Amino acid sequence: MTTTSSNSSSTSTEPVLSDQREVQATSVESREKAMECEMGVCVGESDGLTFWLARPQDYDEVMAISKGIYGGIDYLPHHYHSWMTEPNRVTIIARRDGKLVALESGLVVDGGTTEVVTGLRVCPSERGRGLAGVIQRVTDRYIKQVYPSVNIKRLTRRNDPGPEKLLKFTVLARRAVLSLQGKAETFDSFVLGLKAKLANMEKSGEVTATSHELVVLKDSHHLKALLLEPDLSSRLQLPGGAIIQDWLPLKPMESNLEVLRRSNLSWLADISNDKPTFMSFCTPPYPVPFNGGSLRLNIDMYGEVLFLALKAMIIHLEQVREQIYGGVVVLVYIPHSLWEGMKKFCEGDEGVKQYMHFWEQLFLERELS
Repeated sequence: MTTTSSNSSSTSTEPVLSDQREVQATSVESREKAMECEMGVCVGESDGLTFWLARPQDYDEVMAISKGIYGGIDYLPHHYHSWMTEPNRVTIIARRDGKLVALESGLVVDGGTTEVVTGLRVCPSERGRGLAGVIQRVTDRYIKQVYPSVNIKRLTRRNDPGPEKLLKFTVLARRAVLSLQGKAETFDSFVLGLKAKLANMEKSGEVTATSHELVVLKDSHHLKALLLEPDLSSRLQLPGGAIIQDWLPLKPMESNLEVLRRSNLSWLADISNDKPTFMSFCTPPYPVPFNGGSLRLNIDMYGEVLFLALKAMIIHLEQVREQIYGGVVVLVYIPHSLWEGMKKFCEGDEGVKQYMHFWEQLFLERELS
């Protein structure tokens, strides 16, 4: 009887235990799926971190780890939501114990062969612990999985990132950055002063005027033809053979034209002989956190004719005059050869001052294995 009772007990409890294990496993799986659904799409785990595709609802957490970045002229608060739907862009966040601690974004350009990384940021409490390198490796690996043809990684950096970083990359180019700030209402008198200065500089022979006129490029077909000219890079001495738009380097090729179009740029070019020796473009002003809320605009210039650069500066500022209000920060990206002349040209106004002293934009590249 004892033996029979024992066997009977065994046969009756085993299915129950099995059912309990199945329920527990199902419960854990359900919780994991619920968490994944709540947090988004998980793309990996490493070093106690989980990595997720960023979502629009992560915005406030991303902004919380971005305070003070770039001295308040951070572009990410304005661009973050457009990144969520931008074609060929991957944005990844890292979480530790559920808390967002890092972000990295990459845009695939140049016909699917190049990853341009932007937006790297790390929570202050996590800095100096190697997290930047971890999320960069995760992002690179994920982009390679989704876009197998990518074999080049490019990025732009402000000033020298240090010898350790430079050992991993090739420096393709360096550009000077002229930065100005002032109240919107002071830019009228500032531009009038620039016009008077340019006229006096022409009369005195301080700058050599050219017969070439700058033309606003509004026709998209004309602009496309100019950007795809085979000798454009050599004529304009494009840095690293790329057009750098708001820190985003793009080869002048047809697959990249849509990226430029989305930025709604205002273009100027010297097309007197159908072969521009100077080209520039300006972004629409967009909001940044600086001084409790300001506007930022970027002017990129290519070509080394100082007279044309000075004229372009005036035209671009006139183009945005009706769009600016409050505090304004202007960043002008130029060849080093134009730095002193441009800086001197913009000095002397009481309302518009230099925002920062000389700084550089570095254009870096390395192969992705």
